[in-house]
Amino acid sequence: MGRWIGFILAILVGAAAGMFYGWVISPVEYVDTTPDSLRIDYKSDYVLMVAEAYSVEGDPTQAVRRLAVLGPLPPLDMVRAAILFAEKQGYTDADTALMRNLASALEAWNPTIQGGAP
Repeated sequence: MGRWIGFILAILVGAAAGMFYGWVISPVEYVDTTPDSLRIDYKSDYVLMVAEAYSVEGDPTQAVRRLAVLGPLPPLDMVRAAILFAEKQGYTDADTALMRNLASALEAWNPTIQGGAP
């Protein structure tokens, strides 16, 4: 019985020391990361912010520029992915309506007619 207590105590001390080292002494620092490395929930929040800005400004070219920081996917695909995530996670109807409005605008957007590529 004493060996088991010693074993469990050693595991607990090792885990505590490892967490202390990883969280206090040498934590991970992310430097110069790009927004395309964000998780889907943060990307969806960013798309929502772009949709809110679009609802005020009404400029799809500016919305495309803002969405371009999220990676190489076409902006419409990013917005659609954000809408799917928002529906699964229970975003408000107003928020999903803003994103759908942006998606509709991007479907009709033609960069050659409306001012060039982003």
